Amino acid sequence: MKVFNTQTRRKEEFEPLVPGKVSMYVCGPTVYNFIHIGNARPMIVFDTARRYMEHKGYEVNYVSNFTDVDDKIIAKAIEEGVTAQEISERYIAECKKDMEGMNVKPATTHPLATQEIGGMIEMIQTLIDKGYAYDVDGTVYFRTKKFKEYGKLSHKNLDDLRSGNRSLLVTGEDQKEDPLDFVLWKPKKEGEPSWPSPWSDGRPGWHIECSVMAKKYLGEEIDIHAGGEDLIFPHHENEIAQSECCNGKPFAKYWLHNAFLNIDNRKMSKSLGNFFTVREISEKYDLQVLRFFMLSAHYRSPLNFSAELMEASANGLERIRNAVSNLGYLLENAADDSMTEEEQKRLDEVMAFETKFDEAMDDDFNTADAIAAIFELVKYANSNVSAGNTKAFIQAVRDEIVKLCDVLGIIAEEQQELLDEEIEKLIQERQEARKAKNFARADEIRNQLLEQGITLLDTREGVKWKRA
Repeated sequence: MKVFNTQTRRKEEFEPLVPGKVSMYVCGPTVYNFIHIGNARPMIVFDTARRYMEHKGYEVNYVSNFTDVDDKIIAKAIEEGVTAQEISERYIAECKKDMEGMNVKPATTHPLATQEIGGMIEMIQTLIDKGYAYDVDGTVYFRTKKFKEYGKLSHKNLDDLRSGNRSLLVTGEDQKEDPLDFVLWKPKKEGEPSWPSPWSDGRPGWHIECSVMAKKYLGEEIDIHAGGEDLIFPHHENEIAQSECCNGKPFAKYWLHNAFLNIDNRKMSKSLGNFFTVREISEKYDLQVLRFFMLSAHYRSPLNFSAELMEASANGLERIRNAVSNLGYLLENAADDSMTEEEQKRLDEVMAFETKFDEAMDDDFNTADAIAAIFELVKYANSNVSAGNTKAFIQAVRDEIVKLCDVLGIIAEEQQELLDEEIEKLIQERQEARKAKNFARADEIRNQLLEQGITLLDTREGVKWKRA
């Protein structure tokens, strides 16, 4: 398996630090509002990379944080007259709902910045002790010029950066030794959340948060660090500087970055009126369509979001689901015999599509070509599987399509039937609605259950139900 490493600017053979195990850190969102579709792209593509590595047998420790203390969160809290914690908790819950809708697996750990302040203070103190950081009136800065490899990820020339940042010296930041020095700790302002530290009551800079959380949950040296390409500089560059100066070893072996998402060939922005949240998209489309759309291009290629492309993705997903549904229909009436010799040969042809799928994913997670392999398999199934085939063969072909889709996080099967406890819960809600004379809601629940093939029987002993 090869991955494109941003730091070396080339594809490299993936070899984890510990055989069979992968440590992976993906920068998560700042939670001050509903996540937008730009946030969704790294969530989906790196969830897919994780799924594929698990498919190949790796044990993946996947860490993705929530930045729950930030200027935007504080501004939103002041605007609403609530605490910053209330804002972050609300939007973490909403983010998790959207992630579930997009079939993004929960991370092994979702650390919160505010719960890791102690580790941040420790790392900052280590950097001060080693001469890599300095305190000016309660603000702690990182000394970029002391880290000789600063710029190695973004390949930026430091002298050019310094000349381009001269304006910083006259914007109240003249207390810095160098315009490129960045904040590790800042004193609190009135009304802001803060924590005590040896330098001032305040809060950490954004960059130090990820360095500390990656170290705590994955170790001083990790396999993969990933995120959107907008994070390469300065965020990831600064993470490298902090982590490597503190720990004295390389921070991440491979750096993966997804390209930008444009809307109708223009950059997404609120001022242009082309800013969409995942929640808004979910009102028009099944979020599986959004996932399918995101995976229809290579993650390092810019992706253009438009109504036409979403419709094309909806149609593509429907083609796959129709094929799976048709195979399910054939299964119901198929002969329960062992596979024939002819079917065994055809099954070898079916497995060739999985080989094609794996080759695409082994080439830096090329999901576009992987989806093309699934479409070829669907076409093959539509042409080569019929009512005359054995149950064993039909099942094998259907399982293969479902399996490959599952590796991409695409749900190819119709929604699973309700669990017994979910049915009981809905019946209880219906009973309460009837007691409250809310007959419209009671009828709505009955109809909802009917659509799922559940019939209700009102008896003297209470409500009984049965599946159709």
